[in-house]
Amino acid sequence: MLCTMSAAAVAVWLGTVVTILSRSHADHNVYPSAGVLFVHVLEREYFKGEFPPYPKSGDASSDPITFNTNLMGYPDRPGWLRYIQRTQHSDGVLYGSPTAEHVGKPSVIEITAYNRRTFETARRNLVINIMATEEFPLPYQAEFYIKNMNVEEMLASEVLGDFLGAVKNVWQPERLNAINITSALDRGGRVPLPINNLKEGVYVMVGADVAFSSCLREVESPHNQLRCSQEMEPVISCDKKFRAQFHIDWCKISLVDINKVVPVYITRPDPGTGILPEFGEYSPPSESLMGRNYFSDFLITLAVPSAVALVLFFILGYTMCCRREGVEKRNMQTPDIELVHHSSIQKSTKELRNMSKNREISWPLSTLPVFNPVSGEVVPPIHPDNYETTSMPLMQTQTNLQNQITIPQQRPSGDNYVMSTFRRLEVNGIPEERKVAEALNL
Repeated sequence: MLCTMSAAAVAVWLGTVVTILSRSHADHNVYPSAGVLFVHVLEREYFKGEFPPYPKSGDASSDPITFNTNLMGYPDRPGWLRYIQRTQHSDGVLYGSPTAEHVGKPSVIEITAYNRRTFETARRNLVINIMATEEFPLPYQAEFYIKNMNVEEMLASEVLGDFLGAVKNVWQPERLNAINITSALDRGGRVPLPINNLKEGVYVMVGADVAFSSCLREVESPHNQLRCSQEMEPVISCDKKFRAQFHIDWCKISLVDINKVVPVYITRPDPGTGILPEFGEYSPPSESLMGRNYFSDFLITLAVPSAVALVLFFILGYTMCCRREGVEKRNMQTPDIELVHHSSIQKSTKELRNMSKNREISWPLSTLPVFNPVSGEVVPPIHPDNYETTSMPLMQTQTNLQNQITIPQQRPSGDNYVMSTFRRLEVNGIPEERKVAEALNL
């Protein structure tokens, strides 16, 4: 294509391209005055030429573009400069009120535009040169709270011009300027409900060179102060000049005469070495840093606790395995009566456990045949073989025993005898004759 074009046409085409590129990437200088509202609009149309066109030519929609602003070399903007963009399809706005301490200190604001469709970026710099003027700041300052406006609506030049015209009509100053605009959300206000087209509210501070008018002074009357304390709207004669477009909360108006304000000097504490200066240069750490050796950290974190745990394990193992007395030594140190008692308890427990497993296998000792030591006959058991053993007690009472043996027993104080009833018992199959022998020896 370039081969078929003439040299003059190629020179004109290249010059046009260079001009467009230089216009896109050149720094833009602005010169706001200290004490006067500064507003700069970030137009989306300015950055659209650096992004591919929208794929649907017939569609009226455009790419969603957002902006990121920061002071060069820092992650955020200066303290006096704010930024707002309501949606991705609206322009962004930088606004704020520089002070006298920023005079003579150019601020380079880096503006980065993000195309949310193609994820491409475009950059440009905005150089803010704050100028000092003798006319500012104006001595008489009034701050109004407008309830039916958002901050981006108030920043529009035509809306702000209408408000300043209404204020000038009731104040009649020679010079009147907007000093600052602040969203009610930045003052602790709440986000309104998304019904009835409610607004967030905005604070607008204006300054003039003459004293406040009688209309503005009406809010300071005792009657209006009482109505404000009762959350009632005060009576202001000039409110009708604002009501057509601006709904002002007169209870929140602030009138300040800076000539009567006593300056208060607050000494700031030393920020320390970890705080960067306000306009200093950030020096990142060098890329040629030495690698850190983590071997000592490994020893302290893992090796030392492991060694302590291993020593405790050997001490516990020696105590439990090598210092045991054993069963034989324990039995040698235990009296015989305790061993016999313990053995009898174990045998009884074992017998009861065996009986609980299957009660049909063997009868308890109390149900075995009884031997009559007098007659020599064997008395049959109390219960037959087909008796239900699940409810049979282990020990029988002597009230229902058959074939009882009666042995005469001598009373201590006479020759009369009483009859004593007993029954032959067996322990482990061995008859116990002690009761009979005692009875016969009486």
